[in-house]
Amino acid sequence: MINTHICSFCGLPLEPGTGKMYVKKDGQIFYYCSTKCQKNHRLKRIPRRVRWTTAGRKALGKV
Repeated sequence: MINTHICSFCGLPLEPGTGKMYVKKDGQIFYYCSTKCQKNHRLKRIPRRVRWTTAGRKALGKV
């Protein structure tokens, strides 16, 4: 069984062998599909307020 992960910022599924995994010192694990998601998360942007994310589309009523 192949483990699939979901991007911690945008909510899109990651294909096996792609993306980045970031582990904080306290043990939290973040998965990113692209550097775009990684940089937005580092800038402390909220995914609900970013229009192109899954949470942002849901908040706007597009999904």
